[in-house]
Amino acid sequence: MAKKVVATLQKGEGKNFAKVIRAVKSQKTGAYTFKEEMVPIDQVKETLAKS
Repeated sequence: MAKKVVATLQKGEGKNFAKVIRAVKSQKTGAYTFKEEMVPIDQVKETLAKS
């Protein structure tokens, strides 16, 4: 069943998006956390530039 779901996602609008994962350092503890977001492929560079 998983193969069917993956094949469905490849045909739809899902391939016009990319997952952007950023490491963000906490001011309080100094530890890094990861922020994930789905953005359209044409806006990836703008999203990464606005750190």
